[in-house]
Order: sequence, then structure tokens, then C-alpha cells
Amino acid sequence: MTRLLLATTALALWAGTAGAQGLKQIGVMEVPGATLESYDIGFVDVATHRYYLADRSNKSIDIFDTKTEKFIGRVAGFTGATAKGKEAGPDGVVAFGDEIWAGDGDSTVKVIDVKSMKVVDTIATGGKTRADEVAYSPKDHVFIVANDAEKPPFITLISTMPGHKILGKFNVERATDGIEQPYYNATTGKFYVAIPELDKDDKKGGIAVIDPATAKLERIVDVANCRPQGLDGGEGTHAIIGCNAGSKGSKIPPLVAVWDFKTEKVVATTDKTGGADMATYNSKLGLYIIGAREAPGGPAIGLIDAKTNAFVANVPAPPNPHSVAANNENGHVYVPSGKINGVGCGCVLVFGQ
Repeated sequence: MTRLLLATTALALWAGTAGAQGLKQIGVMEVPGATLESYDIGFVDVATHRYYLADRSNKSIDIFDTKTEKFIGRVAGFTGATAKGKEAGPDGVVAFGDEIWAGDGDSTVKVIDVKSMKVVDTIATGGKTRADEVAYSPKDHVFIVANDAEKPPFITLISTMPGHKILGKFNVERATDGIEQPYYNATTGKFYVAIPELDKDDKKGGIAVIDPATAKLERIVDVANCRPQGLDGGEGTHAIIGCNAGSKGSKIPPLVAVWDFKTEKVVATTDKTGGADMATYNSKLGLYIIGAREAPGGPAIGLIDAKTNAFVANVPAPPNPHSVAANNENGHVYVPSGKINGVGCGCVLVFGQ
């Protein structure tokens, strides 16, 4: 009865306004164990029909079946939520083949075998704080992780082949407020990494371009008035940037930008959503999805039409909806909702048509 009441309450509170494409809350995935209060990145592996969540409250990577949309297990052994958020984990997570790779709060990357559901390797990146957001190049078999809380922050590239050799590691001296979401672009064969602030200038952020084949930073492309945080590839040569502009800590107004990785220029913006963390592309629905935790009007899932680059809607969400993951098989979007001071459901909300 408690679980039913929780789910019903969450649905009633957050089912809210639907976007032009019909995006609204359609379900809830319960998270067993300790109440979900602290979490980070989510990742959908369409090939295995799994959604993985970095669950700090349970010190684990939680695993959900995306066909039944139910919890099926977890892999523990992470640092968990800590008084020092810079040392909390797990953080970024990505899955490929029979492995899950996740950053942890002690500056390590943990490799999980999917079949045994056990940690089979721990790779030290050499820092003292969290190994945060991550991405993977299937062509080069290279994993990238951003150690965003170090001063200066640094990037580590690791081979996913047996032995897990560290291929390269370098400081990003110009990044004066951390490093955020990376993604791999198969067309260019490059990693792109969101950098909120360059050279201590609140109005100037950038996109770092990294070659996985050489494990070297090629350049940083300036992106003004955005504070790039979320980043994901989208329609054609476009990518979506979830700008943290508009958040309480920023001195610039709300913004979300569409960036062209071919010309390396911003091609469209909107000021109707922002204060964002993660961003993703939902190819099934043709939408960019923004974790707009400080959007104008309150916490929301920001929607942008990926074909026209036009703003669609801010779908109301519980506080701090910073983690968004798209299931491109059925079009669903997974948004964890931490339960803090009686607000939120301590579950994963499911949005769809």
C-alpha cells in the first residue's frame, strides 16, 4: 500500500503539462533499499534493454529493465553520498558489450561485468576527488572521464581493452569551474566535452575537442553566455548544449543552445529554458531533452524540437531534475527524483507520449 500510495502521489503531483509532442509523465520505477535521495548520471543501453543509474544513496549502480521498466538489481561497492559532494559516487556511467564503466568518488573508475554483476577492475585516475562524467569511443575502444572537482580539473583516457591501460591524462588549465558532460561523435571520431567556464569569465565557456586516437586535447571552442554543462549529439551535425546559464550561481540569463560540430558554432538558442545540467537527444521522438533544474518558472524537463531547433515546452518536474536519459527504442525519458524533506518520490519518473 505504501508503494502504491507513493507512486500515485508522484503521478498526481508531476503529471503536469504535456509538450507539443505529447511528452508527459507516464509511469514510475521504484528504487528499493535506502531511500533515493542522492544520485547522479543515468544511461540507457538500447542493445541490452537496460537503464543504469548512479545511485549514491545505495552506493551502487542500479539496473532497470527498460521493457518492463522495473528494477532488476544493483552492483554495490561505491563511495556513496558524502558530506563532501566532491567525493561522492558513483557519478558518470556508460555501458557497452558485457561491461559497465562508472566513475567513483575516490577518483577511480570501476569496471563491472554485466553477467556476474560484480566489479572486476578498479582503475585509479590519480586524483583525490570524484571521477565524474564519462563517454566511450567504440571505434578506438577508449573511455574518457572528467575529474571535474580537481584544481585544475583533468581528463583521463583509458583503453577498454584487456589491461585497461591509461592512454593519456592532461589538465585543462583554462577550465576554472570544472568539466562536465562528454560525448563521442562517430562522424568526426572525436570526443567533445562541455566546459562551463573559461579563464574565470562567467560569460565564457567552451567545448573541448579531444582525439581518442592520440589521447590529446586538440582545442577548446569558445561558447559565450551559456556555461555549457550538458552535451549530446543530435540531428545531423548538430549537438544540444544544456547551458547552466540562468542558475542561481550564474550572472547571465537562461539559455540553451544548439551547436554544430562541423562548423563549431552555435546555430540556435532559446531563453525559455535553462539552468540546466544534463542534456540528451531522444531520436525516437525527435526531441532534445534538457535537465532544466532551474528553468524559468521552476524545475522542468526542457523540450526542444531537434529538426527545427525551436523551443517546445518546459514539462514540470520535481526539484533538481538534473539527470535525464533517453530510451531511443520506445521514446521514454528517465528522470530520477530524490525524496528530500518529503518532496520527490525517491524513484525514477518515466516520461513519454
